[in-house]
Amino acid sequence: MNRHFSEIADEKTAPMIDPFGRAITYLRVSVTDRCDFRCTYCMAENMTFLPKRDLLTLEELERLCNAFIDKGVRKLRLTGGEPLMRKNVMHLIEALGRRIDDGALDELTLTTNGSQLSRFADDLHAAGVRRINVSLDTLDPQKFREITRWGDFHKVMAGLEAARKAGLKVKLNAVALAGFNEAEIPDLLRFAHGEGMDLTLIEAMPLGEVETDRSAQYLPLSKVRRDLEERFTLTDIPLDTGGPARFVRVAETGGKLGFITPLSHNFCASCNRVRLTCTGMLYMCLGQDDNADFRAVLRDNPGDDAALHHAIDNAIARKPKEHNFELDEKTSRVAVARHMSMTGG
Repeated sequence: MNRHFSEIADEKTAPMIDPFGRAITYLRVSVTDRCDFRCTYCMAENMTFLPKRDLLTLEELERLCNAFIDKGVRKLRLTGGEPLMRKNVMHLIEALGRRIDDGALDELTLTTNGSQLSRFADDLHAAGVRRINVSLDTLDPQKFREITRWGDFHKVMAGLEAARKAGLKVKLNAVALAGFNEAEIPDLLRFAHGEGMDLTLIEAMPLGEVETDRSAQYLPLSKVRRDLEERFTLTDIPLDTGGPARFVRVAETGGKLGFITPLSHNFCASCNRVRLTCTGMLYMCLGQDDNADFRAVLRDNPGDDAALHHAIDNAIARKPKEHNFELDEKTSRVAVARHMSMTGG
């Protein structure tokens, strides 16, 4: 069990600065690789998930997250798979929410597919979560089933309504896919802004082997923006949410639109984040395989947070300058073998 926060408050821990001078203040934590959807661009339909014995316990995840917070992480996002599928995950969320109360953490957020929000929205708000991202690639129920394979569109819509009623600020994330939702993006924009939600568009990333041809799916957001500018007035705004998105204001709707462009416009120069898997592997870059095994450090040093801090410093010292994604309309090369659901979306 980790020490009480007051016992470590006076420890002098150096901030996390990578070899390229970037301060690492954002940690994304995958609490499970399991998901109740099987989105075609994310994972294979017949996935083999990790055995329970390989996962960090919720107590281990809490201890490790606290070590990163003590080292300077100010924003923490829980992801999956679908994070709300992890049994008793609210215990972890409530514990991490207390770091907001003690001033050590600025924000605790969540990325979800929305399927469990009707059940958990009120509890998330009570635990200190104020903002969530919900993945939604289409407003067509039939196409939604096609892209997610197992998803229930109406259940997600009910979840969005529950989140808003609970007081959660919702941002929709949509992966832009050529030949699938390209023509729907204006409708997604109007829907999101009409319901008081922001929208961020994301380019498909070559992570893990899937059945679909990613080069056929690839839709550069530079093209999407040009197409949108034929209908909307987009003005760049200097908004920094701690992530990789670049934002514009849409004059006709009054809402914000984000673009995450790992392929057409590399955002690595400002990277401030690392990713922790549910097995305790820390990936210093989404598009590289280099990692650090924190499960071993945790279990070999049950009462020694100094060992965790030392391991964190060693890992950050290996953070690469940039990823090596390669994907366009003609070429698709899987950058890393692991699926996005393993690393954390």
